[in-house]
Amino acid sequence: MAYDLIVIGSGPGGYVCAIRAAQLGMKTAVIEKMPTFGGTCLNIGCIPSKAMLHASELFEEAGDKFAEMGIKVGKPSVDLAAMLKFKQQGVDGNVKGVDYLFKKNKIDTFAGTGRIVAPGKIEVKAADGKTQVVETKNIVIATGSDVARLNGIDIDEKRIVSSTGALDLPKVPGKLLIVGAGIIGLELGSVWRRLGAEVTIVEFLDHILPGIDGEVAKQMHRLLQKQGLTFKLSSKVTGVDTSGKTLKVKVEPSAGGAGETLDADVVLVAIGRVPYTEGLGLEAAGVKKDNRGRVVVDAHYRSSVPGIYAIGDVIAGPMLAHKAEEEGVAAAEIIAGQAGHVNYDVIPNVVYTYPEIASVGKTEEELKAAGVAYNVGKFPFTANGRAKVNLTTEGFVKILADAKTDRVLGIHILGADAGNMIGEAAIAMEFGASSEDIARTCHAHPTLTEAVKEAALAVNKRAINF
Repeated sequence: MAYDLIVIGSGPGGYVCAIRAAQLGMKTAVIEKMPTFGGTCLNIGCIPSKAMLHASELFEEAGDKFAEMGIKVGKPSVDLAAMLKFKQQGVDGNVKGVDYLFKKNKIDTFAGTGRIVAPGKIEVKAADGKTQVVETKNIVIATGSDVARLNGIDIDEKRIVSSTGALDLPKVPGKLLIVGAGIIGLELGSVWRRLGAEVTIVEFLDHILPGIDGEVAKQMHRLLQKQGLTFKLSSKVTGVDTSGKTLKVKVEPSAGGAGETLDADVVLVAIGRVPYTEGLGLEAAGVKKDNRGRVVVDAHYRSSVPGIYAIGDVIAGPMLAHKAEEEGVAAAEIIAGQAGHVNYDVIPNVVYTYPEIASVGKTEEELKAAGVAYNVGKFPFTANGRAKVNLTTEGFVKILADAKTDRVLGIHILGADAGNMIGEAAIAMEFGASSEDIARTCHAHPTLTEAVKEAALAVNKRAINF
């Protein structure tokens, strides 16, 4: 066999898996169909969206908050071409970093689309149509996910766009209509609203951010409305007329009934993502998939065919880059005969709006459904000294702890820099911390993280500053 392991896909799960395998002494290769490494996340997802979120947030801050702090700059304007160039520079730096890591770890790379032709054999089809077959003892499928589409609505990435096109619009749309009030829709809606677009978000459910703690989602909904986003909940888009200069979007109640037609310059379809498993030869190889097209794996990421593993968005679980990374490491260690493991109870989730939402563990809704008795500790950022002087007082920290043992079951943060603060929560939960453990841990002052300590104190009704 030429290789010990070949990974199909170089996204966060795939490239991390390959690096860990190489560290463990395996002869490793990666197959990637995109022109650059890093997958959706680095090229057209997580990384470029965060660049646009950061730039648009600073733009709005310069226009709205600088004067309040005694900084006079005049009214800022947007040079969108320069902002998109800034975004692309960030992407280029990250994907080149993956290329460097492959070379550093002596990982071979194949450019093209991989298809499993038999256990241990993968056909690689290059962009020019040429094919070659490479052999390996083990295969890890890490092909990620693709955008979910709406029936009857064709995405052209110009007027009707996915997240890919929404990150590369040549001008700020006058009216942007977004289908889906999940993480992607809210993040990209926030970007273009800050830059001047009139944004309307249509959501099938009666609330935004499905899966996020209900109290957090409700307050975020109010904050986003205050920022200027318009929501149409319990609604669905049934069609888009593209014949005119302006898009005509048909919107109806989710339960049925009389609808309305809304005008839009751009429509963003952000209804989720689906596993990318087509064209991989899985059916012919005998690899079982579930009813959502995901590869069925056991606790060790083994598929129904010996020697074929799968990780990340192509298997069950949250479609998060860091979840895929953890699975990539675990899969490589298992293939090497070690005890790789992922704790799925401690997978953080972050929404990079302003303010941010970050959570880890169970929501109140999940604990109620499971019949688990719990205590709640909450602390608002309005009572945090650093948040006050930073003008970032929106939101709160909420800690859910087992009523009997005090073990932390979930931590939810709505506030500035929540994505960084959730790291403390994840470590605490990984080590089985109680709320008292967090409460008795000294936190630096003045910092936003003091709100986490205060929320832990509040579990036992002894918050100091609120």
